Amino acid sequence: MSSEQDSITSSRLGRVAALAGTGAKVGVNYLKHYGRQALGADGAASKEALHEANATEVYRTFSELKGGPLKVAQMLSIDQNLLPAAYAEQFSAAQYSAPPLSYPLVARTFRREFGQEPTEVFAEFGQKAAHGASIGQVHRARRDGHDYAVKVQYPGVADSLKSDLRVVKPIAVRMLGVRETDVEDYFREVEERLLEETDYRLELERSLALSAASAHVPGVRFPRYYPEWSSRRVLTMDWIDGQTLDKFADGAAGQDERDRVGQALWDFYDHQVHALRQFHADPHPGNFLVREGELWVIDFGCTKQLEEEFYRRQFAFLDPGLLDAPARLEAALEAMGILLATDSPGDRRQLRELCARSLELLARPFRGATFDFGDAEFMARIYEMGQENRSNGLLRSMRGRRGSPHSLYVNRTYFGLYSLLARLRARVRVRLPDWLAAGEAEACPVG
Repeated sequence: MSSEQDSITSSRLGRVAALAGTGAKVGVNYLKHYGRQALGADGAASKEALHEANATEVYRTFSELKGGPLKVAQMLSIDQNLLPAAYAEQFSAAQYSAPPLSYPLVARTFRREFGQEPTEVFAEFGQKAAHGASIGQVHRARRDGHDYAVKVQYPGVADSLKSDLRVVKPIAVRMLGVRETDVEDYFREVEERLLEETDYRLELERSLALSAASAHVPGVRFPRYYPEWSSRRVLTMDWIDGQTLDKFADGAAGQDERDRVGQALWDFYDHQVHALRQFHADPHPGNFLVREGELWVIDFGCTKQLEEEFYRRQFAFLDPGLLDAPARLEAALEAMGILLATDSPGDRRQLRELCARSLELLARPFRGATFDFGDAEFMARIYEMGQENRSNGLLRSMRGRRGSPHSLYVNRTYFGLYSLLARLRARVRVRLPDWLAAGEAEACPVG
C-alpha cells in the first residue's frame, strides 16, 4: 500500500491549478519532442521516453487528487491497448494502489455522516485502509463478532467532479489522439456515470436490487449490505475474504475451476444485460473475488441502464446474418449513428467493410455453443484490430460524432469481460439473446 495522504486538494481553484499545470507540462513535453522530431533528432525510443515521462506526471497528479481524474485513469486502464504502453502501465495502478487517506480524514467523514466516530459505530475499525481506489477507500471493521467492509468516500470528490472533468478532458483527448468536439457526448456520459458513483445511497439501492435480481445465477454470490451504517458518503457491507479475480486467474487453479468461475462471470453479465437491461459496468478484476470456487461481486458503484430501443439497436450487431446482408448492416450502422448522411459513398463503403471485419471478430464468441477464451490468438487479434483502427487514415480524418454515447459503457464492459475471461483462460457456454435466436432481428427498430 502506498504512503498515506493527510489531505486532498479540495478547492476548485487548487484542483484546476494542479490539473492545468500537469496539462501544461504534458503539452510542453510534446512540443519539445515534435520540435526535435522536425530536426530529425527524435526516434521511437525518444517517443517512448516521452510517453513514460508524461504518464508518470499525469498519474502522480491524478492519484493525489483522486475522484474524477483517478477514475478516468482507472477506466482507461481496462483497455491495455487503448493508450501507449507507458500510460497503460501507470494507469493500471489506479485499480489497487492509489495512496490512501489518513485516518483523521476518515474519522471526519464519519462525524459528518453519522455524528459519531468510527469506533462508536463499530467495536473495531482498522485505521489503515485495506484498499484504496478512485472514489473512496475500504476499511475493515468489526461489530458483534462480524466483519464488515466499510467504504468511505474521499472528501470533496463529489463537489469537484464536474470541474475536474472539464480540465481532464483536454489531457485525455491528447492521450487518445481524438478531437474534443467529436467526443463531447461521450464525456457527458462519463460525467453522468461518475456523478452517480459519488452517491453511495444510490449505490446501496442498486446493490440491493441487482444482487437480489441476480441471486439465482449459478456460482455467483453477493455480500449483504447494511443501510443502517450507510449514507451518501459511507457504504457498509460484509467483509468477504477471497482472491481478486486477477490473482486467481494468474494462480495455479485447474481448468475445471477456471471454467466454472468464467461461466459464472459470463452468466452474470448475460443475465444483467439481456434480462435486466441494467448491468455492472465496471469490470476490473478488483471488483470480483473468488472464494471456494464461487465468484463474489463486491462493487456496484458503476451501473448502466439500457433503454429498450438502444438495446435492440446495439445488440442487433450480434445477428449472424447481418454480415452477409450489406444493406441491413448499413441500415444498422446508420441507426447507431456510425454512418452519417454526410459521408461520401466511398467512405460509407470503406467504413461498412471496416465495421464488418470488427463485428465478425467481436461477435465470434456468440457464433457457437461454447467459446474458448484461452485462445490467445483471439485477444491478440482484438488488440491488433485496435491498433489498426487507431492508425486508420479514414477513421482519423472523419468528422462528426460517431455512434451513441450509450455504447461507451456497453463496449467497455464487454471488452473488460473478454479480457477477464481471457486472463482466466476459461471455456464458457454461450448463446445469443433469445430475441436474436428467434430471428427477430429484422423487427428491431433501426430506422
